[in-house]
Amino acid sequence: MVEQDGNPAEPRDRDDLAGAFGANVRRRREEAGLTLDQLAAQSAVSRAMLSKVERGEKSPTIGVASKIAHALNASLSDLIGGPPPPNSAVAVVMRRSERPIFRDPETGFERHMVSAAPGVAGGEMLVHYLPAHISTGLLPAYPPGTEKQLVVLEGTLTVLLGGITETLNEGDSIFFQADTDHGFANRTTTPCEYIMIISRRT
Repeated sequence: MVEQDGNPAEPRDRDDLAGAFGANVRRRREEAGLTLDQLAAQSAVSRAMLSKVERGEKSPTIGVASKIAHALNASLSDLIGGPPPPNSAVAVVMRRSERPIFRDPETGFERHMVSAAPGVAGGEMLVHYLPAHISTGLLPAYPPGTEKQLVVLEGTLTVLLGGITETLNEGDSIFFQADTDHGFANRTTTPCEYIMIISRRT
C-alpha cells in the first residue's frame, strides 16, 4: 500500500533497473536487426535518448519506455525483466521482495509486476502507484486484441481513453480495449493505487 508520504512501501533494494532495461532494449533491437536510427524512427524516441537508455545512463519515463516497447513489439514487462516462465504445473509463488519494478524517474509513478507466472493464459497482473497530481501522459496504443481492466484500491484515478474521460474512486473498476492511445492521471492531493490486468487475445 502507499505510505503517508505518497511513496509506496519499498519492497527491496532495487538492482540497477536502468542497466537491466537498457540491456534488454539492446538485445531486442539487435535480435530484430534494427539500428539505433531505425528504432528511433519507429519509436519516435531520439537516437541520443535510445543510446543513453541502452548504456544504462538514463532511466526512461513511462511514456518513453512504452514507446520503445511498442516499437520492439515487446511488452514493458519483457524489457523490465520478469520472472521466468513456470516449468511445471505446480503453484508458482513470487515474493514481494522479488517483484520487478519500473519507476518513472521524473514523476515517481511505479509499476510493480505481481504476476508470478506472466504470460500464462495470455495475461499479466500489475500494481500501479500514482502520486498526487501526476499523470502518465498518453501511452501508445497496444496491438489489436489487447484488453485492460483495473480496480482502484486507494485514491481517485482518472482514465483518459480517446475522447472519453472516466473518474474512478476507491473500489471502482473499468474494462477497455487498449488498441487506442490512453493514459492515467491522479488529479487529487493524495496518492492512488490500482491493480491492472492486461490480457492479449491470440
